Amino acid sequence: MAYEEKPDSGVLFPNSRKQKDTHPDYTGRGNYGGVEFEISAWKRVSPSGQPRLSIAFKKPYVKPSRPADDIGDNWW
Repeated sequence: MAYEEKPDSGVLFPNSRKQKDTHPDYTGRGNYGGVEFEISAWKRVSPSGQPRLSIAFKKPYVKPSRPADDIGDNWW
């Protein structure tokens, strides 16, 4: 059985594809009020020296689909 997130919750995993400091340390998915979103988080240190996570939310990436009739004459 596939993992299914509970309503109004999310999950973060360490970002195994991080290549630059600007890439998030953690990535994941969540939902709130039935709206799906992607989560990114970066490990930071507050001005007082306390560790914290900076979090960003965005709409999930949807790979654009290419209509069958848009292939063109020379598709091979």
